[in-house]
Amino acid sequence: MQHFTNETIALDKLPKYEETPLTNPDPKYWRVIIINLFIFLFLMAIALGLLTFFNESVRANWMLWTTLFVAFAVFLCLISYASFKRRGFALREKDVLYKSGIIAEKTTIIPLNRIQHVALNEGMFSRIFGLGTLQIYTASGSSGEMHIAGIEIEQAKAIKEALVQRLVINTKEGNE
Repeated sequence: MQHFTNETIALDKLPKYEETPLTNPDPKYWRVIIINLFIFLFLMAIALGLLTFFNESVRANWMLWTTLFVAFAVFLCLISYASFKRRGFALREKDVLYKSGIIAEKTTIIPLNRIQHVALNEGMFSRIFGLGTLQIYTASGSSGEMHIAGIEIEQAKAIKEALVQRLVINTKEGNE
């Protein structure tokens, strides 16, 4: 029978995930983000145009609404670019790490032995640029999901295959 121990861990000896070099999304992914932004802003511009056409009080202040729309569009582009630059992921020996966020930085670390399912999605614009989104799921529900967008498709397929192989190994070890 093994003797139970519960030793204190020296916090300064723990590995620091902050020092892990991260792989940024493929630069082509910025084009996908821009296309999606322009589609969104185009639809908003149509809605604003219709509102201006059909509403007398909005039409009277069209310059104000146009200025607000342009300021919103610039702000949205700047925030999207900053967010794009702050994203990164790493596939490590025992886990997958993903970092994102501008104001509130979020780092998600999923141990490889907790992964339940791995999917690879290619959106319409991502497919045009040869990119994919790797989706990693755990049994924890929505809190155990990781979506890594903007990965070159061949690299995403290789990562998915490596993770699926690890799933098979973990399943075999769990059944023995």
